[in-house]
Amino acid sequence: MRNESMFPYSYVIEAMDKYFGMHSPSSPKKKNATRERYVNAKPKVISKKRRLSILIATFWDYPHTGGLSNYITALREGLKKLGHKVDIISPNQFLTSEVRNMRKKVVPELKNFFSARYGSYNTTILRNCRRMYIYEMMLLKNINLKKYDVFHAQDLFTANILGRINRLYKKPLLFTPHGMFTFNRVKFGIFEKDSLEEAYYKTLESKAIEFANHLIILSDSFRQPLMQLGAKQEKMTTVLTGIDYPEKYDVKNTLAQKKIVITCVARLGPRKGHKVLFDALSQMERKYTENIKVLIVGDGEMRDALEKQVASLNLSMVEFLGERDDVPNILSKTDIFVLPTLNDSLPISIIEAMHSGACVISTTSGGIPELVHHEKTGILVDVGDVNKLKHALKFVIENQQDREKLGENARNFAKKYLTRETMIAHIEKIYKDI
Repeated sequence: MRNESMFPYSYVIEAMDKYFGMHSPSSPKKKNATRERYVNAKPKVISKKRRLSILIATFWDYPHTGGLSNYITALREGLKKLGHKVDIISPNQFLTSEVRNMRKKVVPELKNFFSARYGSYNTTILRNCRRMYIYEMMLLKNINLKKYDVFHAQDLFTANILGRINRLYKKPLLFTPHGMFTFNRVKFGIFEKDSLEEAYYKTLESKAIEFANHLIILSDSFRQPLMQLGAKQEKMTTVLTGIDYPEKYDVKNTLAQKKIVITCVARLGPRKGHKVLFDALSQMERKYTENIKVLIVGDGEMRDALEKQVASLNLSMVEFLGERDDVPNILSKTDIFVLPTLNDSLPISIIEAMHSGACVISTTSGGIPELVHHEKTGILVDVGDVNKLKHALKFVIENQQDREKLGENARNFAKKYLTRETMIAHIEKIYKDI
């Protein structure tokens, strides 16, 4: 570990050296040679008629609650139906005594390395370096990577790890970013602007893009931020997320309901905008609120605070349901689906709601406008705008015909463009064309 060529990766060291105003020892000639070896080696050609052996890899625990895990599962199941061999790899599959012993060795080595070079160490970066190094070692030691035809990384860290490893195998490497990691953390105050963390993670994002032969992006909203990190237009293909929605819930089941049901399915965290929703509800006249029931599906670190907000605003129509495994059933009884998210990519919950035929209200965040076409397949409001959300809710509450038409349009759009079959067909074509 004392040899810097082992880990951290040389380009990470160069970025940190630059941040601290240090002269990087690597010459331009050496740097270009490294780039050539890692990035420009052409992948082996895949016959379009072959059944593929595919490695889907993530840096995060799998399986796990959330959209990423659901996406990976849908990808695996869809590809397997087409006859492909698919394996999913994640770090939690290697939680062994060997990993624990490696942690004990790696952490002091990293602390010594950073302290000797920079006079101190950043705990966030050290933790990430440790996880990346151990994950790479476990992949090399325990997984027969040679047998795969395609590597598909689901995050920037795995794209870096597989990018390094791939100098040995020259496999097609695909990268699907599920969010703009550094940008969002700076935006929400997790990292400070122009901080060491920002420099470190932006370097990893840029190298992930550079390592990948192609990027499969969840929406066109990713294009501009990724291009700012070095991505080329021709290296990106947008594939909207599709799901298998249970057929038995295709028909709405709201006829016997006395009140209009409004549902929000989302993690109870700061990004999802529940506070905005409750503020909007608190400003609505009684003639609207007495005819609605609001179901909050999901759990998270903000549940206590949100329940207190609801109590303080006297929103008796709001009910917290917690985590549920029967979301399609709940959506079948839902008239209006609302997701006032402050920051999102392409929420699975909106796709589910569109399949259910609910009238969708959401924000202009991320790729949501590519799903919810304003006043056609739903209603969009500006991020964080309580007043506009209030007026949107009032409009669809008092206009049943418009509400039902928006829901019908949403369902038709989802059945045409947002099915797992459509998504998998597009991704399979990318695998075979690369």
